[in-house]
Amino acid sequence: MVLSAADQAAVRALWRKLGNNVGIYATEALERTFTAFPTTKTYFAHFDLSPGSAQVKAHGKKVADALTTAVAHMDDLPGALSALSDLHKHQLRVDPVNFKFLGHCLLVTLARHYPGDFGPAMHASLDKFLSHVISALASSYG
Repeated sequence: MVLSAADQAAVRALWRKLGNNVGIYATEALERTFTAFPTTKTYFAHFDLSPGSAQVKAHGKKVADALTTAVAHMDDLPGALSALSDLHKHQLRVDPVNFKFLGHCLLVTLARHYPGDFGPAMHASLDKFLSHVISALASSYG
């Protein structure tokens, strides 16, 4: 699945529109992931996972920063995300299926907040982008 120039432009435009709210939406997507896919909580046993907790917000900010890096480096996602991929494989030992769960929940979250912008073309572009991000994050799992 190729991320075309049109897909990249759509994702960049959406990201500009999200502005400083990326962390808020990433946090909401994390909370949604913990609810929809309870097994994901096992990686955060040391966190207060209650809605709005400072720890979940802080991790949401990390997710937002990683996604913003990915948007800025769409032509080299494996390179841009290699350290994060290694961290999740070797130190955190996260099963890569959890990246898919979070990606799905981010799609739902953004569609909820931006229904006017989230038509079929935007959905497809963002889904492709997130698939490439997930693939890059799973690349060190080889």
